Amino acid sequence: MNRMTEHFTTVRGLRLAWFDSHPATGGARGDGSEGGAPVVLALHGHFGRGRNFAPLAAALAPRYRVIALEQRGHGHSDRGDGDFSQDAYVADAAAFLHGLGLGPVVVLGHSMGGVTAFRLAARHPGLVRALIVEEAGALNRRPEIPHPVLDVTGWPRRAPTLDALRRAIEAQGIPDASYFLESAVEHPDGWGLLFDCDDMMASQEALVGDWWPGWLGSACPALLIHGLDSFVLPTAMARQMAERRPGTVLRELAGCGHWVHDDAPAAFAATVREFLDTAAGA
Repeated sequence: MNRMTEHFTTVRGLRLAWFDSHPATGGARGDGSEGGAPVVLALHGHFGRGRNFAPLAAALAPRYRVIALEQRGHGHSDRGDGDFSQDAYVADAAAFLHGLGLGPVVVLGHSMGGVTAFRLAARHPGLVRALIVEEAGALNRRPEIPHPVLDVTGWPRRAPTLDALRRAIEAQGIPDASYFLESAVEHPDGWGLLFDCDDMMASQEALVGDWWPGWLGSACPALLIHGLDSFVLPTAMARQMAERRPGTVLRELAGCGHWVHDDAPAAFAATVREFLDTAAGA
């Protein structure tokens, strides 16, 4: 699998990390491509990292260039002043694209990153040529979503080994900690996570709300990917989102939960590629 290279840039006073599936091949063009490869900006969800998209980038190579931004408070990116509002995430993404001289591009987002993606399209239509939204709802609150916030207040700060960190997280009621351990690193005093649990609580709380205006606020082609076993996005809501927004294609994947890209990476990549090759006009 091709490796994504890690880079750093300063965005709105923050040092943000980002991953790139293509080596530098020339200047950016107005069609969101670099060196002939259309660009896909990928935005991870809560607790995620930019490198979560490495399998997708490898599957789309060499036709598409995937740039994955590590959003504030995640991975190797700065947390800033503790503002984890959706507006802050959207402003970061817009400034990041402007800084690279890219746009319009295809923007793909998972979960929280999906909300950022469709709100970016609504607020900055000139930057987004098409949307791919994986498991992000237009309404994120009770009772529609039974558990909109994952309580991580009791999660361990450090553990003596990576395996011990896994066991400690899974002891909090997480069946499989693999997704979260993408953010695990070894510190001088043991293994810990790159994100701060208090920050993640604040960010999750900020995501609770009604995001229908953002979902309906853009006109570009959109692909909505939904795992039929998801505990986060109800199937009824996913279908309503597709019905209410013109130009939206809904793809439901059986046997997949909230992390479709991990549950069925080949099917996920094929679904994304089909959209990119057709509806996105890339």
